[in-house]
Amino acid sequence: MKKLISAALASAMVLSLAACGSTGDSSSAASGTGDSTAATAEASAAGETTPIKLGGIGPVTGANAQYGTAVKNGEQLAVDEINAAAGYTVFELSFEDDESDSEKAVNAFNKLLDDGMQVLLGPVTSDPSISVAAECASENIFMLTPSASSQDVVDSGAGNAFQMCFTDPNQGKTAADYIAANSLGTAIGIIYDSSDAYSTGIYTAFQAEAEAKGLEIVQTSSFTADNNTDLSTQVSQCQQAGADLVFLPIYYQQASQVLIAANNIGYEPAFFGCDGMDGILSIDGFDTSLANDLMLLCPFSAYGEDETTKTFVAAYQAAYTETPNQFAADAYDCVYAVYQCLQDGVITPDMSAEDMCDALKTAFTSMTFSGTTGENQTWAADGTITKDPKVYQVQDGAYVLMSSKQ
Repeated sequence: MKKLISAALASAMVLSLAACGSTGDSSSAASGTGDSTAATAEASAAGETTPIKLGGIGPVTGANAQYGTAVKNGEQLAVDEINAAAGYTVFELSFEDDESDSEKAVNAFNKLLDDGMQVLLGPVTSDPSISVAAECASENIFMLTPSASSQDVVDSGAGNAFQMCFTDPNQGKTAADYIAANSLGTAIGIIYDSSDAYSTGIYTAFQAEAEAKGLEIVQTSSFTADNNTDLSTQVSQCQQAGADLVFLPIYYQQASQVLIAANNIGYEPAFFGCDGMDGILSIDGFDTSLANDLMLLCPFSAYGEDETTKTFVAAYQAAYTETPNQFAADAYDCVYAVYQCLQDGVITPDMSAEDMCDALKTAFTSMTFSGTTGENQTWAADGTITKDPKVYQVQDGAYVLMSSKQ
């Protein structure tokens, strides 16, 4: 596996991240001056300064702005590091706001396309990504979404859409397996958003796997985007059904309402969520002590002790004065995955977007990638990713990695 270590940070705040790996080369450039420096020297000698144009789409305003802003920041941080290390502009990033709206996401895609976008990193949420993936299939544009986890995203992309995050079915199945293997609950309640593709996809897979594993689901309660600010009824239903664990395949805003409602009635089951839960500790005005002991399936924790995590978190905090969540980490990895393909000679800046798409599709289905969200990640032909799942528990305002019998 090749180590991509940013030369820019070697003199300032060294990027010791193992940002990519290749199935064709298992050597290590431990000094940070291997392939990266050679590629930079060759590019400079050839006068190759035309940047590859990356496009990003996500909500930087509206209810899901925390996700979109994290993705935008993560992508920009990676671009800045790579450009600084090279000494010239390798990547140029343009990011458009879609407010988590499908129509606005398609409009953003068309604007980026008109501006010369060669690779799309986004969108951020599932419903807009499903719509944009269909456009990418039509225009033959390569799409790598950091966080849109619905299976429908890659299906709509018809081979052009790839994911850096777990798929919803994968999360649902893994969560059920983990709960069963570790005997976390004997009577399971579920609260999910029936109007949301992300939530529904995880719920459907969880329900099927829970049944296969012999878990008893005693209550299933739902809500929609039109009535998601007061979930006390759904919480009461789980309490009355005797649920000792409540599964929450929902986003952190709604999860905070669940925790508040449970606290108000003295209901203390175990709570288990998925990657949309990431962000619950940074909600303005939310009593984070209510999230103590909350468990969540997530590929990244800013509290990790490994050098890759610590270096990324330090760089992100220095750039944006806040702690990155897994959306930022996945977005950061997206840029470095494309950069791996550039270093390996799979793509060149002078390629058309269509030719670059064809080359990246072939490369992604044959390469191995290591970054902030996992080691030795691979992609299937349909664009879904394989990476090791991690389960964290909130303890005293931090994520702590849980042990597993799985």
